[in-house]
Amino acid sequence: MAAALRALLRPVAAAATALPRAHLPPPLRAPCGARGCSDGAPFRYLLVQKTGAMKNVGLIQLNRPQALNALCEGLMAELGRALEAMECDPNVGAIILTGSQKAFAAGADIKEMQKKTFQQCYRGGFLAGWDKVATVRKPIIAAVNGYALGGGCELAMMCDIIYAGEKAQFGQPEILLGTIPGAGGTQRLTRAVGKSLAMEMVLTGDQISAQEAKEAGLVSKVYPVDKLLDAAIACAEKIARNSKLVAAMAKESVNAAFETTLTEGNRTEKRLFYATFATNDREEGMTAFVEKRKAKFTDS
Repeated sequence: MAAALRALLRPVAAAATALPRAHLPPPLRAPCGARGCSDGAPFRYLLVQKTGAMKNVGLIQLNRPQALNALCEGLMAELGRALEAMECDPNVGAIILTGSQKAFAAGADIKEMQKKTFQQCYRGGFLAGWDKVATVRKPIIAAVNGYALGGGCELAMMCDIIYAGEKAQFGQPEILLGTIPGAGGTQRLTRAVGKSLAMEMVLTGDQISAQEAKEAGLVSKVYPVDKLLDAAIACAEKIARNSKLVAAMAKESVNAAFETTLTEGNRTEKRLFYATFATNDREEGMTAFVEKRKAKFTDS
């Protein structure tokens, strides 16, 4: 197993299968419509665009095929910049994060990590910047094809919804490298699939299939490989049609179930529920329902 893992994490000569070019044009500069967003510099490790019929879905593809999208520091810095740009864009209502058909992300970049010391990790807050994904207020869908291992699995779990291609594989194989997950793997995986399966995966390094991940509650839905991205876009478009303001409140409330007690979670839900009554979108939504027409949300 250890030899197989090392072979998997080595850069490969052939590029991973790319997603259909109809969905993914050449790399774009990071979109920005608000102060404090990206400076518009081009990306090296990402393909970024807006998609969907209304161009209200942000689509970010990890694009480091020679290393199966291994999550190097440069890639993660670019991802943070792309997510910040999407967060700032008032037209984007949901975000999709995906990789190639061969690999969502095969893990962190082991070559970058190999020579690090405890002092360097501790002083530098190694991997701390990865939490940016989990703090984005807009809903994020992970569309996972192929390998989502180690940091790749952790990255997918930072998203709000996981859709998987039928050949996807999930795992936390850090034990085979003499370490443990360091970006939330032991915490989010346990909350998603329960202690027993999480312990088995973390202690053995074994992987689970897309269908096993769905049965365990890690994944929402499983699709044929070539249908996965379209399904994720359809879900994101459905989310983006709703009030972006209220969607952020709903996301915050659901996340509270993972991070607080039941009593505190219910308190958070009530507070946010009451807060919707201060929004124009709540008034418009209920009025449209009573008048039997489609609501026109203004995100206010």
